[in-house]
Amino acid sequence: MVSQTRNEASVVDEGAFTVRRTIRIGAPVDKVWRAVTEPEHISRWFGETVLDGAGVGAAGTMTFDGYGVIPIRVETIDPPRSVSYRWGNDDAARRAHGAIDETTTTVFTFTLDEVDGGTELTVVETGFDRTSDPAANMADHAEGWVLELDKLVALLEGDA
Repeated sequence: MVSQTRNEASVVDEGAFTVRRTIRIGAPVDKVWRAVTEPEHISRWFGETVLDGAGVGAAGTMTFDGYGVIPIRVETIDPPRSVSYRWGNDDAARRAHGAIDETTTTVFTFTLDEVDGGTELTVVETGFDRTSDPAANMADHAEGWVLELDKLVALLEGDA
């Protein structure tokens, strides 16, 4: 089933070194919450996700075809309102460290709000000033959030 929801592209704030995207999903908050916090659900639309537990501090990996393994860690969680992940997906940092490195990683936060007909989901990724090529990384991630979150919308609205 093809999603009927139309969402805007990501917005890059070069001065703040952030990427933001807000979308609407025709699914209830609890369903969206599971999709952005439970590894078995994240793996259905994002990267294959493995975490060594639940809650703040849970760490593991995300694996993407053609890109490889990325370390990830839960930074904050406020169910069912928001969750933040730190990930080491900057190519130079990932090759150098292979693990979470606070000096080169970015953090992305999903915030969920109940709206008429479903959920408004906002993702904000910060910390691009610490990456090897901030402008290129922000552009890549702006495009990436469109691709990945569009898959999330299609998945959840298809399952609705």
